[in-house]
Amino acid sequence: MKKLIVLGLLGIATAATAQDEALQKDFAAIESKVIEWRRDIHQNPELGNREFKTAEKIANHLKDLGLEVETGVAHTGVVGLLKGDLPGKVVALRADIDALPVTERNDLPFKSTVTSEFLGEKVGVMHACGHDTHTAILMGVAEVLSKNKDKIKGTVKFIFQPAEEGPPPGEEGGALLMVKEGVMDNPKVDAIFGLHINSQTPVGTIKYKSGGTMAAAQSFTIKVKGKQSHGSQPWSGVDPILISAKIIDGLQTIISRETELTNEAAVITVGKIKSGVRFNIIPEDAEMIGTIRTLDYDMKDKLNARMKEMVSTIAKAYGGEATCEIKDATDITYNHPKLVEQMLPTLKEVAGAENVVIQKAVTGAEDFSYFQREAPGFFFFLGGMTPGTMESYPHHTPDFLIDDSGLLLGVKTLTQMSLDYLNSDKTPRLETPIRG
Repeated sequence: MKKLIVLGLLGIATAATAQDEALQKDFAAIESKVIEWRRDIHQNPELGNREFKTAEKIANHLKDLGLEVETGVAHTGVVGLLKGDLPGKVVALRADIDALPVTERNDLPFKSTVTSEFLGEKVGVMHACGHDTHTAILMGVAEVLSKNKDKIKGTVKFIFQPAEEGPPPGEEGGALLMVKEGVMDNPKVDAIFGLHINSQTPVGTIKYKSGGTMAAAQSFTIKVKGKQSHGSQPWSGVDPILISAKIIDGLQTIISRETELTNEAAVITVGKIKSGVRFNIIPEDAEMIGTIRTLDYDMKDKLNARMKEMVSTIAKAYGGEATCEIKDATDITYNHPKLVEQMLPTLKEVAGAENVVIQKAVTGAEDFSYFQREAPGFFFFLGGMTPGTMESYPHHTPDFLIDDSGLLLGVKTLTQMSLDYLNSDKTPRLETPIRG
């Protein structure tokens, strides 16, 4: 009996080894393609809701692989469906496909020279946040998994999302619109995974955090009403610029004196102030716009309430009036703790335990958060910096660079996470707060 058990275990081990070897061959074959796709997309970037050529490239690739493909989702999004040979759960994988209004400043042979129009101005267009790498990685995952349908117990839904950086003014877009159009249904998604390349994390490293990992982002507009007068007679008017200065100062005390920063980080930033037309005229009004970043729902509610209260009160104290309008841009990117716990062994197996690192929450934002409202999700960071590099460039800057040698780890990780999740009986339920 013992001998039979041993032989049986050896047979299982041999089959697992053969499966692993087959996947490794597929990974080795896909790397050069992923790099080629990434460089082509990088050289031909498109702004949010205008990713027509990028979407066509993705759709043609998925169709060639034999996937069920839907185009025109949330304007320019593409969704591919891959059904495994065995029935089971549904896992979704997401990549964002849009670029930024940034003029590229480097000597790469595949440097972008594309220009477009943004907010009425002619601008350079650049993949200055790495969405080109996300797209190429997910195209690679789709090709590897399509060759291994016999290993898939269930269904993989590939979501190529437009306008992660935000849709043009007056338009809907991004993850929120994809969810609104039903991307997480038909078939209903049980879990969703996503990654983000990072230019300041060495190649080969994966960083993650359970729970709140990226901030909710909100925009605010403050309008101040004063009374116009001659600049030489300030006592005869109400100065909206002075009131604006007092409001800006007051807003920072909400963070520094009223927010429990040992709990989670929070930020209020005024990014623009506009008022007046001439040096010797006290204007009638002023306008400020800015952003709020929070990682805790209760803190978010408190900051919003205090801002509205403080803005109107300060303006009134100086004889003016002011309003504060706050709009949501993204929700908190919340990694489901049980899903993280379930998938952590996969990350460590693929990347090596020493290369999987817990990180602190960041105040950057991601609309991947809207998918996590609908199903448990896990969003992590992939190293894209050349190891040993003395200087790296931040995202959203003209000098932003990514080392292509980091892309294959992304392909391997998302592929293995999909297989391991679908072949597991564990299915964490959505327990996180669903907030607007």
